[in-house]
Amino acid sequence: MQISHFRAVTPITFDRGTEFASYPRLKDKLGVQSYFCNAHAPWQKGTVENTNGRLRRFLPREIDVSQLSTREIEAVAHRLNHTPRKCLGYRTPHQVLTSELLDEDPAATSNADLSHFR
Repeated sequence: MQISHFRAVTPITFDRGTEFASYPRLKDKLGVQSYFCNAHAPWQKGTVENTNGRLRRFLPREIDVSQLSTREIEAVAHRLNHTPRKCLGYRTPHQVLTSELLDEDPAATSNADLSHFR
């Protein structure tokens, strides 16, 4: 797959975790403006909260993530990125990103048979 160009989605709003300490590199390398949510304001990070909920389906709080293998983490990421979402017109995040990166018609990456996801 040849990516003809990259169109970054801007801006990006992060949770207030220390894992985002390198956020200035996004601006330097990709020209992406970054913002942080206010403390105790979960409504400012709806996508983060939704994703956390999806992750908890596979990784309950009692699991020590540092003990998971790379393969196990990649399996969870694959599942999340290849699950159709209503908000994406029942396309997967992978399909939407690929469509955007390749500047394709969204219909070209739609799911033909979604009956097993309903």
